Amino acid sequence: MRQELLSLPKGLAEEVSRNLVMVARLIDEDPEQAYAYSRIALRLASRVAAVREAAGFAAYATQKYSEALAEFRAAKRMTGSVELWPVMADCERGLGRPERALAMAGEPEVQKLDKAGQVEMRLVAAGARRDMGELDAAIVTLQSPELASSSVQPWTARLRYAYADALLAAGREDEAREWFAKTLEADKDGATDASDRLAEIDGVEFVDAAAADAEDLDDADLDDDTDEADEDDDQDPAEVAAAERAADQAEYYDEDDEEYEPADDADVDLTDELVVVEDDERGKA
Repeated sequence: MRQELLSLPKGLAEEVSRNLVMVARLIDEDPEQAYAYSRIALRLASRVAAVREAAGFAAYATQKYSEALAEFRAAKRMTGSVELWPVMADCERGLGRPERALAMAGEPEVQKLDKAGQVEMRLVAAGARRDMGELDAAIVTLQSPELASSSVQPWTARLRYAYADALLAAGREDEAREWFAKTLEADKDGATDASDRLAEIDGVEFVDAAAADAEDLDDADLDDDTDEADEDDDQDPAEVAAAERAADQAEYYDEDDEEYEPADDADVDLTDELVVVEDDERGKA
């Protein structure tokens, strides 16, 4: 890519490079923003193959398959490379044309791909078969020396996962479980959700421990509130009223205070709740 950018004036090359870096940085976490940067780079340097390729991948990530296919075709014309052939075929699938993807899988360009490219083309072809409702044919398409190999390559986990998923869709659950387990062995980076698929087959349900603890605490608080409410409900209303009136009186009272007025309720003896302060004690204070 750097060599291609050298054909541009220095300032322009730097500007295009900055936008391409942002495309690469954002394409997984924020594809829409990556697409926006790719459009800027494309406007600045549409005759650079690396720019057309980056614009194609950004469009592909945002499911703009027609636009992505046009950019990939342009990049292929500029470079003469067949490296983009599998993703071009997958764009055909995205456009609802799986038969075209299958036709591309039989073209001479596939033989020019490296091993990774050929595996990718096999995955696309199997996906096209599934799009057309040909599930058994999809399974056969994925059966290959690369699938049977015990060595782990960058594509191994994805290939095994696609095979396991196809088997499960065909109702071959035991075989699917075996291949999801093999996927998990090869998937050191966690690129697939093979562990979740295995758990689903085994009927294992994962529970968020933190959420469960929070729910238990909420239930406990609710029970405590309910118990307190029940205790309040069990109290005699007359006793509650008497206690409230007693609390409203002075906590310490002087029986000689002319402003003190005892409660009218004859049933309530406030002197049991109050502290009587004698004259001698006041003098000492």
